[in-house]
Amino acid sequence: MIATDTPVDPIRRRIESLGARLSLPTIIKALGMLEGEHPSSRRGTGYDYLDIRPYEPGEEARLIDWKASARAGRPMIVDKERESNGNVWLLLDVGREMTGACPSGERALDVAANALRMFAMLSLRRSDDLSIVLGDHASITRVPFNGGFAKFEHVLDGLLRRECSQPRDFDALIDYAGKIRNRRSLIVLATDETAWTRDRARMLRTLAQTHPVVTINVAVVNPFSVADRFDRIVDASSGRRVPAFLRTRKVESSVEVHRRFEAMAAEHELAGAGTTMIHAGSSDAMFNEFVRLVSSILARGGFRQPSTRSMGGMP
Repeated sequence: MIATDTPVDPIRRRIESLGARLSLPTIIKALGMLEGEHPSSRRGTGYDYLDIRPYEPGEEARLIDWKASARAGRPMIVDKERESNGNVWLLLDVGREMTGACPSGERALDVAANALRMFAMLSLRRSDDLSIVLGDHASITRVPFNGGFAKFEHVLDGLLRRECSQPRDFDALIDYAGKIRNRRSLIVLATDETAWTRDRARMLRTLAQTHPVVTINVAVVNPFSVADRFDRIVDASSGRRVPAFLRTRKVESSVEVHRRFEAMAAEHELAGAGTTMIHAGSSDAMFNEFVRLVSSILARGGFRQPSTRSMGGMP
């Protein structure tokens, strides 16, 4: 991996714009399907009435209240209170490995953080409770959050100013997620592709049996790349420069094959667990994958494990 400075990030305005364009019913439906139909908002199909409102295109027809619709002369939906999900948990790997660069030149940490911003935007529109969890080898820190999306960005930016000097401990982060008591909580777990092994995928498969899980998998640059634009490559774990004599096409190819093997094994483990994985090598590609995922879920009208698409170096 490559140590790099954090570039100016233009993707945030696109995230805010997307949030403004999506209707609340669309957001509720998309997140609800990601959660496997777990109750997820403060509106639902319980017994305490909240309000009556017009049906909006894209909502499920089964939610229409026909008596209220007959009185109003148009399709109406009666919102009813139901049990809250309690929390959406955004877990971010902040080990020093996450300071490595993506094919776009961004830090993996910044791409992962932007992916979490997308889920925060939807969750906060849905009035969910939100918790941010940062984890490395030294500590795991939970930051409960209350407020709007602008405040979330400010809080996350402040958290990311910390120095990423400790190695990752992805196993501990998954273990932490498994101890979240509310099994209806949506867990979004973000790291880079070098963290994945078959054993860790099995751990996540176990977690997915008790919680709805989405994984953010950031593609990073091969440290033995022979590309001219990477004239000086520094290993993000050790801080040492990768010797030029090791940067050959043969070594680069061997590393790529190993990454593919581990990634395919991890994907195979997760595929049967109903876990959604989003994989990309830039904030822009991550945004596009996120939009594609939401669009495909809404088009299907139900949840099913989507195929993992690759960006930035991993087929």
